[in-house]
Amino acid sequence: MSPPPLLALHDLEVHFHLPAGRLQAVGGVSLELFPGETLGLVGESGCGKTVSAHAVLRLLPETAEVRGEILFDGEDLLSWPAARLRQVRGNRIGMIFQEPMTALNPVFTIGEQVAEVLMVHRGLSRGAALEEAARALSRVGLTDAGRRLRQYPHQLSGGLRQRVLIAMALVLSPALLIADEPTTALDVTIQAQILELLRRLKRELGLAVLFITHNLGIVAQVAERVAVMYAGLLVEEAPTPRLFKTPCHPYTQGLLASVPRLDFTRPPGAPLLPIPGQVPDLFRPPSGCRFAERCPRAFAPCGEPPPWVGAAPGHRVRCWLYT
Repeated sequence: MSPPPLLALHDLEVHFHLPAGRLQAVGGVSLELFPGETLGLVGESGCGKTVSAHAVLRLLPETAEVRGEILFDGEDLLSWPAARLRQVRGNRIGMIFQEPMTALNPVFTIGEQVAEVLMVHRGLSRGAALEEAARALSRVGLTDAGRRLRQYPHQLSGGLRQRVLIAMALVLSPALLIADEPTTALDVTIQAQILELLRRLKRELGLAVLFITHNLGIVAQVAERVAVMYAGLLVEEAPTPRLFKTPCHPYTQGLLASVPRLDFTRPPGAPLLPIPGQVPDLFRPPSGCRFAERCPRAFAPCGEPPPWVGAAPGHRVRCWLYT
């Protein structure tokens, strides 16, 4: 028997009550992440990836209305009191936030920020916490960790700041790591170093990783399974090799067709194929398939919400073409 999922979202919905109206950021997402697995959550900006991740740790603003179930190790996080949830954040679930320059506090040293996690959750003294912080920085490849502890975020490069965020997320040895666009704004060389670091730490610590990105090339390198998100809904989920070899949903096909490739499958000089149109208005989402207006294969049934359909073992797609 396979182990139960470490994280399971059941019909997760997130609505924001804004002056312009009620915005449906996430429209009913269900997914599972198993121990030791990396699941890539892919989609264009604004599709609801980050909102879903923040909902797991209840980091959304007061304007958010969250429905459904968020099961972590079998317990629904949405039913927990705030005090209990604070013990899980960082302790059992670590998170790497986007944009390391804004995620780190510019007025505190690196050492103070990493040590604070240990002092709050482990009750260590300041001295012991700084010693453990130095070990954490060394584990993520920062040389001369003692000097780095005394530096401020602006004194580090983007790649080094990202390593600090990884150290902070993993210093308490969580079971689950949520990595939200951890390579954004990094050049390709540093990006490759960060990805290799995350792969190594996952193996060493036995982590389950929810890896959020819009970059399909990164997903191909790090994830065992991929879930594709569009306009607040999951539209396809499959093992990574199968998704790249046999994409089913027209949106997934469009994403892959718009990516530059070096394997000579596209004729020389042939243009990239953009997805036409715009994403739907989430203040007034379509009643049927949310991709229908941009889909080259749309037909009459697309006026109704499409069901999840099994395209192959472990491969499901939300599309009328496969019913």
